[in-house]
Amino acid sequence: MLEGTEAIGMEVVLEMTLPRNAESAPLVRHTLDASLRGLGVGSEVRADIALALGEACANVIQHAAAGMEYEVRARMDGARCVVDVIDGGTADGADGAAAWERVEAPPLAEHGRGLRLMRAFTEGVQIAGRAHRNGSIVHFEKSLAS
Repeated sequence: MLEGTEAIGMEVVLEMTLPRNAESAPLVRHTLDASLRGLGVGSEVRADIALALGEACANVIQHAAAGMEYEVRARMDGARCVVDVIDGGTADGADGAAAWERVEAPPLAEHGRGLRLMRAFTEGVQIAGRAHRNGSIVHFEKSLAS
């Protein structure tokens, strides 16, 4: 657990703008993992967050063709990690949130399980359209307690 971070009110905030390519997902996962490890978060919790973040990034890289970049914002304090992955939308301008919800793959399917995995390993998963802009925001949270 995070000894002492709540007592001193420590909060770590990461904001990254990344190219929409396959190399960006490992970079953001490793950066967030290093921050969580530095805060004393256990390996199981870090693995859950990395899995959810990887799924959200993979979806952006594969489907958010309207933008060349995407953003990841993460906030960590003594109790929670809150992550938002923000994309520029699909090439046809469709609401990315609707696309996530439309696809509910069977549990053993090779593709399309990202949302199911995110919901299984984190809390508070929400997908919403961006206000006044194309794209979507994938939001999830995870308790940092082991």
